[in-house]
Amino acid sequence: MKVFLILWIMPIILLGSWYGLSYYDINFGYRILTRDLHDLVFRIYGNILGIPPETIPALVLKAIILDTFLVVGFIVIKRRRKQIWAAIRKMLGWTEGGQQTLQTSGSPDSEFSRGS
Repeated sequence: MKVFLILWIMPIILLGSWYGLSYYDINFGYRILTRDLHDLVFRIYGNILGIPPETIPALVLKAIILDTFLVVGFIVIKRRRKQIWAAIRKMLGWTEGGQQTLQTSGSPDSEFSRGS
């Protein structure tokens, strides 16, 4: 699970750091962090996708938020799996064997003894 979380959060940190530094043109002498390259990258993505380049950061933010909810959901399911299954079994009326219980009163022969 730790590897999964690291592999999920590292690209988000790298993308967010690059976006923030290049948006405000804090480049530390590196061309990749300049505002010119920032605008060029979004212009290229906008042309490829056929949308205005100004809309791409908002779409990326929405995708990151959706992914975050999915990852948190996976973590909750993994940690609470037994409780979730117990609640489902209780809701559906299943026993541990997986079969629905049928409750009968008395023995099966008692019904026939009354009629004779």
